[in-house]
Amino acid sequence: MGGYSYRWRVARAVETFGAASEAIGKIEPGMALFGVSRGQFAMIDMIRHVLAEVGPAEVSLWTWAIAEYERDMVLALLSDQAITGATLLLDYSAGRREPAMVDEWRDRFGESSVKIIRNHAKIARVWNDRYRVLLRGSMNLNYNPRAEQFDVTEGGPDFDLVAGIEAEVPVLPRRYDHEQVFQASGLGRAFDASVMGVFDGGKQWQP
Repeated sequence: MGGYSYRWRVARAVETFGAASEAIGKIEPGMALFGVSRGQFAMIDMIRHVLAEVGPAEVSLWTWAIAEYERDMVLALLSDQAITGATLLLDYSAGRREPAMVDEWRDRFGESSVKIIRNHAKIARVWNDRYRVLLRGSMNLNYNPRAEQFDVTEGGPDFDLVAGIEAEVPVLPRRYDHEQVFQASGLGRAFDASVMGVFDGGKQWQP
């Protein structure tokens, strides 16, 4: 576990009506936070706060969708040297809806910076040589005024698990097909490909 110790981890739970910085507070080694908001901040706001706390770091994002505002926010952070590298794990439907935007991300961060899977998880990792922060919750990157839940932890097996899964996901070509996405997602270990066919070309549920 890289020399980290978890026996002294202190858990904290909050209900927040304020900003992400107020809800999360100081990033400390071994911290564990659970919170419920009313949608006053999004995943991108939590990432910005963590970066402000830990300094320049690498970031990975798991999301169902990404819009122009969120992409531009990450690009702005990169230009300020807050983000030293970025990886996007994106649902295949979002890649189909916004191919130009996804290609622009690849052009900016590198071909291996986008990994397309069947995804509905909302997760972010922020890490450098001092911290390993994992964020997850019900929210997408974008602002959405609804009740949302979130967790923030520093260090631990949860961070390692997500990092390991990310490393195993292959990089697909820019113009991928359903079978490639199915295999990349590891869904064959849980479902037969014929079972998943019912979800192709049907209604696209909104997050």
